[in-house]
Amino acid sequence: MHKLIGGILLVAGTTIGAGMLALPISTGLAGFWPSMLLLVFCWGFMAFTAFLMLEVNLWMEDNTNLITMARRTLGRGGEILSWATYLFLLYALTTAYIAGSGPLVITIMHKLTGVVLPAYIGSIPLLLLFGFCVYRGTASVDYVNRILIVGLVISFAVLVVLLTPHVDPALLRQVVKWPAVGIAISLVVTSFGYHIIIPTLITYLKRDVKQLKLVILVGSLIPLAVYLIWELLILGIIPVEGLHGLAHGYEEGIDAAQLLSKRMDGHAIGMIAQLFSFFAVVTSFLGVSLSLSDFLSDGLKIKKTRAGRTVLYALTFLPPVVFTLADPRIFFTALEYAGAFGVVVLLALLPALMTWRGRYHHRFPSTFKVPGGKLSLIAAIMISVCIIGLEIFNQLEWGS
Repeated sequence: MHKLIGGILLVAGTTIGAGMLALPISTGLAGFWPSMLLLVFCWGFMAFTAFLMLEVNLWMEDNTNLITMARRTLGRGGEILSWATYLFLLYALTTAYIAGSGPLVITIMHKLTGVVLPAYIGSIPLLLLFGFCVYRGTASVDYVNRILIVGLVISFAVLVVLLTPHVDPALLRQVVKWPAVGIAISLVVTSFGYHIIIPTLITYLKRDVKQLKLVILVGSLIPLAVYLIWELLILGIIPVEGLHGLAHGYEEGIDAAQLLSKRMDGHAIGMIAQLFSFFAVVTSFLGVSLSLSDFLSDGLKIKKTRAGRTVLYALTFLPPVVFTLADPRIFFTALEYAGAFGVVVLLALLPALMTWRGRYHHRFPSTFKVPGGKLSLIAAIMISVCIIGLEIFNQLEWGS
């Protein structure tokens, strides 16, 4: 039972990250109800592709990651695609979390003690303390993640209590712009990108299909509930237009926690929002960096001996640290253009293609099969292609 709970929390923790702070800013331009429906649709779509990833992964032996799955189902081309896209995406996310944790640590320490730490020190706790958990492996990450999830839940619950009295129902009805949904869909899909932890969970839960299905379903429903509540609070407090409004935040790149601090002008709410942001960043950091470490272990055939784990630690964290120290804005800019493409290609399009080839070409024997047949796979492929096309259109429009 403890592993079942741990698996659910790993999925939830991997899903809920710093991107949550941008969700209301991006989706709010369409209005409250379009945002709600978009979140539910993207949750359902990504849950379906997660079960496809589970089906494919169960065809393989333990400790098999995406590279091997792509090679065995799609051949050399699939292997190259998965290598390039997965590696970029995971390094980009790890870099974002390392860079993003620094200002949070510095801000929290300043508010608690009045001491202003140098900028380069901010990310050290994440690397030394939580990076060591990744070095130790899944079990250590699981136990630490449980503690952090408790902090995440408590800080979020306190925010809900403090913010609920300020929600104005009139603001929830002020805007309904369905075309604006297209601006946010890639970000929302990315916010349900927990698939990277599935290969690790299969080994951790000893290929128990019943538990794995439950972990994916319940673990993904928790973030959906959190996102829906978060949207209700932010869209019910912050108007779309005006100074420090949602449109202003979208144009200036200001996240929801910062807008809350500016509009509420409350020390307690601002501090709790910063703590919530920290817990969200670290829980996602643990899941993503653990997946990156396992990915490198599988792809480079590095055994998890003491020396092997040291090499994996260096390969996992050294490149993101270099990028962060050089200029984190370069990588954040790359995330805006390529992050969504990576998530959609890797976690939606690729699982559908691998399932098709594995089922109908290789005919792998299966202990679990996602229902829907060829029609559901075609739909998943078409939706993925449409999202990619829409994002290309958005970027062209934004850049013009």
